[in-house]
Amino acid sequence: MDRIRTDTLDIAYTSGGPAGGLPVLLLHGWPDAPDGWAAVTPALEAAGYRWIAPWLRGFGPTQFLDAAAPRDGSAAALARDALDLADALGIERFAVLGHDWGGRTAYALSAIAPERIAASVVLAIGYTPHGHFIVPDFAQSARWWYQWLMTSDAGAAKVAADPIGFARAQWDTWSPPGWFDEASFAQAAESFRNPDWVAITLHGYRYRWGSEPLDPRYTAERAAIAATERLRVPTLLIQGCDDRCDPPSESEAQAEGFAGHYARLVLAGVGHFPAREAPDAVADAAVAHLRRFC
Repeated sequence: MDRIRTDTLDIAYTSGGPAGGLPVLLLHGWPDAPDGWAAVTPALEAAGYRWIAPWLRGFGPTQFLDAAAPRDGSAAALARDALDLADALGIERFAVLGHDWGGRTAYALSAIAPERIAASVVLAIGYTPHGHFIVPDFAQSARWWYQWLMTSDAGAAKVAADPIGFARAQWDTWSPPGWFDEASFAQAAESFRNPDWVAITLHGYRYRWGSEPLDPRYTAERAAIAATERLRVPTLLIQGCDDRCDPPSESEAQAEGFAGHYARLVLAGVGHFPAREAPDAVADAAVAHLRRFC
């Protein structure tokens, strides 16, 4: 593990692959951690890519430099973190593999700084033009029970009282039974012990549906996202056919949201965590996409 400071964070990250290879940021999802990419990175290295997998703000060893800084969990903030990390590492142009929250961050990066993103691979999350969230139909609203729970103060208190149990509820229900072992969850759950994990988690969902305050330092990033309808960065979306949180039916007919290349791959028998459940299929598809456009 390495660390590097930006203006806002002390970011912890792991990395590998040839130093001269095209950098690929691996952005994990919620509730997950960089170890979710462990079975994918060997293929990236073999293909000649340099990968960097940070802990997002509020996860694992990544820390805020200012105790009083707003704990903003919005996609704009996470995208700025990714750009700040790239800047701190001296990386101008890079590709992105993002899962769940990391996927939303990848879309945000494509809106904010398309000239810097060589290609994007998103796992489990469809694109939301303008970053605008719309309350879905009743079936999808039922799948998003955890989001509605967090919008109430009493629900937020429940999350704060047992964050590991709350995360475990998602792992237990978002994919087909038996997809993970106890050791895998325990390793990921260490990242949920970060003292800011609850605050970032709550803000990351509550701001979508209410009037949560947003950190003004990301005003420009939010404006760029809001102004963008169609993304021009070459994008591959990978979803599990048995995703029980964000099923592939929620990302159908999205090609019109992309001015550049867009492709979608649905993996049979896979749930919400494709990089953990089907790492070989994810790695093969990601490498093929990167080789085509990078």
